[in-house]
Amino acid sequence: MAEKVFLVIGAGAGIGGHAAMRFAQGGYHAVLARRSDEAGLAKLVDAIEEAGGMASGTLLDAAADGTIEELVERVERDIGPIHAVLYNLGAQIGSRTLADTPHRTFELGWRLGCFGLFRLAHALTPHMVARGSGTILVTSATAAVRGNAGQHSHAAAMGARRMLCQTLNAEFAPQGVHVAHVVVDGSVDAPDTLGKLLGDRFEGYKASKGDDGVVDPAALAETYWHLAHQPRNCWSHEVDVRPFTDVPWWNDNPNPGIDTRPK
Repeated sequence: MAEKVFLVIGAGAGIGGHAAMRFAQGGYHAVLARRSDEAGLAKLVDAIEEAGGMASGTLLDAAADGTIEELVERVERDIGPIHAVLYNLGAQIGSRTLADTPHRTFELGWRLGCFGLFRLAHALTPHMVARGSGTILVTSATAAVRGNAGQHSHAAAMGARRMLCQTLNAEFAPQGVHVAHVVVDGSVDAPDTLGKLLGDRFEGYKASKGDDGVVDPAALAETYWHLAHQPRNCWSHEVDVRPFTDVPWWNDNPNPGIDTRPK
């Protein structure tokens, strides 16, 4: 059994994979869960092990009933205590008008963006409370604090995610569980998310942003590591990160370079 586990739900090649690598380097057994691409998952696990860390991977349909709960119980039973978890599932379905957003699509955004986090907390907090410690890290987005045209599902899901983090923090911080909501207010060099949205425009978009103009997921992983190891007399509940050249969300509109609507 591992002494401590770092669980990543939403372990792609960007934020999730780099966070898993960072925590494995710090002595955690990293458990990486993602919806599909078994070969990509194996590549992330192999990279961690080749760097001297401990890791395992599993495919997970987080929208399906019972899957998150089963994963938490299996990890706690077979691998070790989950001392930190990163909920890193996105809920981005692209820019759509209201008329082009079916009920089922809107609901899927909520299931991934908010309900999945609720289910994770429901399954994991009893273990953390019993141990008197634990960290729940939540990746979020600008949409959690500002709703833009075409983002009905995403903004609703992320806004709900943010409020859920606040309620979880209010209940569980006094019991030793640290909940940290991270607003990633900028583009991330993540091939599994922004890369897929932009397709063959991805490299050109990154180049247009200049040096250090997009969030480096390895650098962001250091922020997650810091949050998970803050002394409890100085916990951060919410932080926002962005490249140094970006204007904060409250002062500007998103860069049109990431507009994924058909031209």
